[in-house]
Amino acid sequence: MGNNLKTVFRAVRAAATRDPDLRVSRLYQLSDPAVQFADRDTRYINIGYWPTDGTTVDEAGDALAMKLADAAGFAAGQQILDVGCGYGDQDFLWVRERNPEHIHAVDIVPGQIEGARRRASAESLTGKLAFHVGSATALRFADGTFDRVVALDAPFHFHTRDAFFREAFRVLRPGGILAVIDTVPLDRSTQLKEFRSPKFNFYRFSVPAENWHDREEYARRLAAAGYLNSTVESIREFTWVAWFRHWSRLKRDAAARNDLNEKSAAVIERDWADVEQIKRELDLLDHVLAVAEKPR
Repeated sequence: MGNNLKTVFRAVRAAATRDPDLRVSRLYQLSDPAVQFADRDTRYINIGYWPTDGTTVDEAGDALAMKLADAAGFAAGQQILDVGCGYGDQDFLWVRERNPEHIHAVDIVPGQIEGARRRASAESLTGKLAFHVGSATALRFADGTFDRVVALDAPFHFHTRDAFFREAFRVLRPGGILAVIDTVPLDRSTQLKEFRSPKFNFYRFSVPAENWHDREEYARRLAAAGYLNSTVESIREFTWVAWFRHWSRLKRDAAARNDLNEKSAAVIERDWADVEQIKRELDLLDHVLAVAEKPR
């Protein structure tokens, strides 16, 4: 079976399963890391935060991670839980920049957790970082364990986000902070079936319908879970909008693609074949920074 047919088969298999956690896990195992991260030093799977047009992919990933850390109020000595951590690049950054007592990080994709564990061991950080395979909605920690619970570009996958809010509330200490960066529709009338481009069609298979609501509803659901003082702020101009400028420029500029790894350039050529379709779908999306407090 050729590589393309194998990829198609794995994609169909991932979409077909009825287990929502397994579906997300399989979808995130479709990409070859050697290709996906060939032209960068980090392994972020987030959109990134792009303050200038000259921002690199690595810098954008770091910037989004620090945006979340600052919003959550990370400080030395804290116990932090990172849910949907991927390969954990943000956790290594936070240990360096904010010196928490300990970070536990959870993800549903075993391969990503294995990679994060190897890196933690190689960098002698196993005393500060622990990576766990697990579900965002069934956290294996005792009540009141953490000062901060965060999720970076992941909660739209959780089945359901409301269940994650409740679990985060349970494991937070009184006065603890939940902070997340997340994708939601700009308009509540947008339907998941509208996303068909190669960049966004996975939303149809990996985002539960219960999670598909706008940022006003987001704040209401945080309150319903028991949180106080919640804010839900749109940051899409520096994330989705700037992300589109960066990648669509590479698609339109053959000379710029010449500086990339050959396989990476081929992926851009394929996935960005219809830039205007991607733009139409992106215009339906909001990107939010949400922060809320567990009562004392």
